[in-house]
Amino acid sequence: MGQENISRVTEFVLHGFSGPPELQLFFFVFFTLLYLSIVLGNVLIVFTVISESALHTPMYFLLSNLSFLDVCLSTFATPKMIFDFFTDHKTISFEGCMAQIFVMHVFAGGEMMLLVAMAYDRYVAICRPLHYATIMSIHKCTGLVVGSWLIGILHSISQLVFIVNLPYCGPNTVENFFCDLPLVIKLACTDTYILEILMVSDSDIMAMSSFVLLLISYMVILVTVRRQSSAGVAKALATLTAHVTVVTLFFGPCIFIYALPFSNLLLNKVLSIFYTVFTPLLNPLIYTLRNKEVILAMQKLRKQCRIS
Repeated sequence: MGQENISRVTEFVLHGFSGPPELQLFFFVFFTLLYLSIVLGNVLIVFTVISESALHTPMYFLLSNLSFLDVCLSTFATPKMIFDFFTDHKTISFEGCMAQIFVMHVFAGGEMMLLVAMAYDRYVAICRPLHYATIMSIHKCTGLVVGSWLIGILHSISQLVFIVNLPYCGPNTVENFFCDLPLVIKLACTDTYILEILMVSDSDIMAMSSFVLLLISYMVILVTVRRQSSAGVAKALATLTAHVTVVTLFFGPCIFIYALPFSNLLLNKVLSIFYTVFTPLLNPLIYTLRNKEVILAMQKLRKQCRIS
């Protein structure tokens, strides 16, 4: 085909969760309630940590940043997915599609690194308690958070710079409710096999290396607490169980999607829901809302609001 006959794609069609009107209405109510719960729950945690001086510790500083990232990760695509349940033509502009890919990898990459930082914080607290205050200073915590964002941004740029200028001339259907990198790059009107391998490997290596690093840190913590009292072991196990649950729910779908990006498109959609909707919803429940210090701080804030 001559170059003059090739028209550039200006929008992509998103094939999210479709079905009869009754099912679409159910999806709308279900995901709207989930999204509102994510935003309200995580914003409440951030506000509580900021307002309560007793929670101004490295652990809760990192947790509040995780809650902020969870809001961002659930917001880049979920509101549009909810809106699309009432539209027949589910489209997104080319620029909007590239923006979704960029911010998704920023937030996902940042959250991966932040989870590693949180594991490091627990390692220092449990394995080197006498030096905890010195090691986990406010400057160190700020550096860990800033570093998480920078790594997420650099990772996202490394993905986007290779695909934004590819020729897209059709088809333009993305088999997901947002612009997922492996699916979008497949739509380019050129041979992208090598590029696909590089892009998918980049994301998968980042996820796998972070996941393995987290597992190693948890194993070191478990070996260390075996020498402590039974009460210390029980507390450490409770903490690690919460961490492992969140890490598995977040990293598992990511690793699977990028390891086998085209194995089952319906399964990919379901797994995408896990790390964009369900994990941001479960993080507050697992990490903080079952924590006595956070609950007491929220009760204190509620009493102060009633008095005022």
